Amino acid sequence: MNSTSVRAPAVAGAFYRNGAAALRDEIENCFAGVGARGAAPKALVVPHAGYMYSGRIAAAAYATLKDVRSTVRRVVAIGPSHRVALRGVAIATADAFATPLGEVPIDAAARRALIALPGVVASDRAHAFEHSIEVQLPFLQTVLDAFTLVPLVAGDAEPGDVAAMLERVWGGAETLVVVSTDLSHFHDASTARALDVRTCRRILALDATLGGDDACGCVGLDGFLLAARRHALVPRQLAACNSGDVTGDAERVVGYAAFGFYPAANESS
Repeated sequence: MNSTSVRAPAVAGAFYRNGAAALRDEIENCFAGVGARGAAPKALVVPHAGYMYSGRIAAAAYATLKDVRSTVRRVVAIGPSHRVALRGVAIATADAFATPLGEVPIDAAARRALIALPGVVASDRAHAFEHSIEVQLPFLQTVLDAFTLVPLVAGDAEPGDVAAMLERVWGGAETLVVVSTDLSHFHDASTARALDVRTCRRILALDATLGGDDACGCVGLDGFLLAARRHALVPRQLAACNSGDVTGDAERVVGYAAFGFYPAANESS
């Protein structure tokens, strides 16, 4: 009998509350005051800090999925590797990722398709303690019905290669792309706001030359922005803040923003 391997949550109780009931309450609080925003996007750019810092910004993104709860059946999520030095992009070999809200199965067919591409490696080590994808899952489990996951952790990779990976699993309306990234890090609040405004403008312009000082998830983000250009997606900024807006500490802040990317025909709805 084949055993099933499950990637256990690494940051439950740290980045978000542990225990299903407490976590549902925390997510509900993040959504408080956030309304649905028109047509559903093909892709989202979402921050990945602890929910107390960026949860409301993330909720502004995930609220856009209200009307596609049963339509989206696969999520391709790409985030940066914070803990493991990595060449290329790593996909996990686990069968599922777990959170306090349950298990999300991995799309095995998509994994096989991606492993065939240069620059994609199989590595559970790269995923074991990485939070950039994990923190997205409870939100996704809240706003979607059953879905499979394609978890990608990006290290040192070229944007064109990342774009090719995303193209391989782009799919149609059943597939949502989630790019996990924060913005500037550890500037004073005034400097951070100026930097983040500039970065947000570049994202809205589909500028795929962002660097690590602009967004920690720049590798996945730049690759996605190249793919967004090819698919003529139209970006819309949904929310932004920095950690100082939450904590009151304006000395060393981290910037957060959320974006939706829409097929051109749906952007005005």
